[in-house]
Amino acid sequence: MPNSAQGASLFQAILPLLIIFLIFYFLLILPQQKKERQRREMLDNLKRGDRVITIGGIIATVEEIKGKIVTLKIAENVRVDFVKTSIAQIYQEHK
Repeated sequence: MPNSAQGASLFQAILPLLIIFLIFYFLLILPQQKKERQRREMLDNLKRGDRVITIGGIIATVEEIKGKIVTLKIAENVRVDFVKTSIAQIYQEHK
């Protein structure tokens, strides 16, 4: 009998930790993974002519994509190379 009582108390001690881990997983980890997946898809689907916002807040137009490097047109005759991961989002102009 002592072994079964000890097993039950061990389970009772671990159960709250397991519940806390599950809560953290569903409230923090899972949504973050979903957001990162959406960001990766957005970067993979970039194409020439897309208006984007960089992490630094620059709004520009995609001119060329070469692997991990994206050439952005910031102004007339001003083109700058950025690492693809420095693009924060596609710019949606609100009218």
